[in-house]
Amino acid sequence: MNNKQRWMGGVVLLGGGVLLAALLLKGQDEIKQDRQQKPAQVAEVETKDAVNHSLGSLTVDVETEKRLLEQQRRDREKSVAEQEARAAEFLAMQQQAEADAARKAAEEYAALNAHRMGQQSSDNIPPELVEDEQAKQKRLAEEKAAQDKKLALQKLEQQKANSSTEAAKKEAERKAAESKAAEEKRKLEQQQKAEAERKTAEAKRKAEEERKAAEKKEAERKAAEEKRKAEDKRKAEEAKKKAAEDAKKKAEAEQARKLLEGESDKQWMVQVALAANEANADAVAAKLRAKGYKVTKSPTSKGIRIMVGPSKDRETADASRKKIAADDSLNMKSAWVIDWVPLDKRN
Repeated sequence: MNNKQRWMGGVVLLGGGVLLAALLLKGQDEIKQDRQQKPAQVAEVETKDAVNHSLGSLTVDVETEKRLLEQQRRDREKSVAEQEARAAEFLAMQQQAEADAARKAAEEYAALNAHRMGQQSSDNIPPELVEDEQAKQKRLAEEKAAQDKKLALQKLEQQKANSSTEAAKKEAERKAAESKAAEEKRKLEQQQKAEAERKTAEAKRKAEEERKAAEKKEAERKAAEEKRKAEDKRKAEEAKKKAAEDAKKKAEAEQARKLLEGESDKQWMVQVALAANEANADAVAAKLRAKGYKVTKSPTSKGIRIMVGPSKDRETADASRKKIAADDSLNMKSAWVIDWVPLDKRN
């Protein structure tokens, strides 16, 4: 009976140790896996960041990704710590159960030894002892069943905890994926907005450049038109001036020719008198016209000049002077010949 009790205690101790070792190994594997995956995930994020950085708006925020990874790591470490706490609690409970079983076994062993010592003094075994042994076996079986049930319940609780941890992990991963997708969408929208603003600004700049170019072209056209008009005006003035100069030169040449050829604007006249007023001038002119002479009056600062002519040359004019002087009825002995130029032909 003593060996059977020891065997049962060893089985309980071995089973608890195996379960505790499995829990601890699982937690260590998760921590190790998390530490191994973290650099790879960070490297993957950095690689994606480098690639996406060249793609513009699809760039993943490295800092956001790092924070998500750090949060996942903390969640996993928290889950592992909870599992370790549950394992430690289970171990304490198991150790307490083992201690209780050992205590009960020691009590039973002491009772058995006492019974054996009493049996040595008597050849007959009391029927009460046999009954006590059966009750003890029943009690031990019930205790073992209760312990097995307790272990099964603890195992079920551990499985539920593991399931909850896995569900929490998947939920965290789902939220991280949603956050990442939302961030990518936000950045894509920002890029599209920036691209639209850039195109609008570019179109506005191009329109402004075209407007300025058109204004410059119009200003150049107007300047060219003004320059052409000014040039035409200058040429017209130069042509007019040249024409005037040519006309003047031509007139001067014609005047020189007339002087050389005996032709001139000068008219040979016979001045017969210088009247003090218009009445006297008219009286003298009437007397000369009565004789058939052509009379011309020309006002001067000293009086009104009365002349006969014009004649085509000096000789003809001098002949007329002599005729007038010889006419006693006219009484114009002091007549003389002059070269007279009309007022409208004087320079």
